[in-house]
Amino acid sequence: MSDKILTVSEITREINQALKNHVLLRNCWVTGEISNYKEHLPSGHWYFTLKDEYTSLKAVMFRTRAASAAFKPQNGMKVIIRGSVKLYEKNGSVQLYAEEIFPSGLGALYIAFEQLKNRLAAEGLFAPEKKKPIPKYPQRIAIITSPTGAAIKDILNIAGRRNPLVKLMVFPSAVQGETASQEIAEAIARANNYQDIDLLIVGRGGGSLEELWAFNTEEVARAIAGSRIPVISAVGHEIDFTIADFVADLRAPTPSAAAEIAVPLLTDMQTAVMSYQEKLNLKMAAIIEHYRSKVRELSSHRGLARQAFKLEQARQEIDILAVRLQDSMTGFLTNKNGILKLLSTKIDMLSPLTTLGRGYVLAYNTEGEIVNTVSRLTAGDKLQLQFKDGRADCEVKRVDKS
Repeated sequence: MSDKILTVSEITREINQALKNHVLLRNCWVTGEISNYKEHLPSGHWYFTLKDEYTSLKAVMFRTRAASAAFKPQNGMKVIIRGSVKLYEKNGSVQLYAEEIFPSGLGALYIAFEQLKNRLAAEGLFAPEKKKPIPKYPQRIAIITSPTGAAIKDILNIAGRRNPLVKLMVFPSAVQGETASQEIAEAIARANNYQDIDLLIVGRGGGSLEELWAFNTEEVARAIAGSRIPVISAVGHEIDFTIADFVADLRAPTPSAAAEIAVPLLTDMQTAVMSYQEKLNLKMAAIIEHYRSKVRELSSHRGLARQAFKLEQARQEIDILAVRLQDSMTGFLTNKNGILKLLSTKIDMLSPLTTLGRGYVLAYNTEGEIVNTVSRLTAGDKLQLQFKDGRADCEVKRVDKS
């Protein structure tokens, strides 16, 4: 036994140092129920007790950490906290110093969801005047989702069928798990670095509240709100609503619906061109009739009899010019319509479905990538073959590179 006599301060410092050096307590995860919650208004610190059915532990979360939390804790809420256990030397009490706090259980998740939704709404992030218009005819669309999920396959299939002229860019991201919200926000930021992207689709397939939670985080909400490019949210099924849906410029009930909204039908674009041609013809006819009316009005006035002959000549010249203008415009429109039909024919010839109809297939590996050379194959590889009328899974038995 040591003969040294320690003061209270010395022994508390030793205890505190021992706690700081303890590997398990230095950066640990703790779960429990909140009680005795109090927010110290002057400082902004949170003080509370974390308890389970056997014991309790005092806890504190300082203002700098509390400000980044997605929700405010409430008594009775079950939470998961990351932090360190230390000794508060002034009174010798052991405390958990919280760094991060997360809701545990569906009830807590719903509370956190409502708190963040109300806070962002109060900031005006959901306001209709903040919504950017969705482009009617986008030329390039970025898709932020999992590269292996069903959502990306649905979007690519529908977009290719509706209009193969629209270019698609995929920014792969996790859509659930601890890193998902950060990856989604970073993908949105990367897409905004491209000046030629007209529209973003951000989403995933359906799932539970926990699985969709990345789209209920403040990080993703602020990334969408700060996007220069208009954003369509496409999260889950029709009944699923997330914070991302409220912030986005437009909500689509499913990823498939997002593709239907974002990608215009090629036939609609052709119809629009024909409509513009018809409006131009009507405008031309109205202009010609306006000047004919002016000529008739001038020729009917008294005191202008001596000018009647000149007016008649002018009228004939106008008629001749009108016929020439009509013929010239008709030829112009006929030429442009022929070019449009030629482009449509070329598009049909370039369509993957046309190629597939001639007996060809597309081969995808397990990563969803197209296999375009036998050098990328080995025996035993799993492939998915895309035919004109469906898909089939197969396995490579032998590879012949000759």
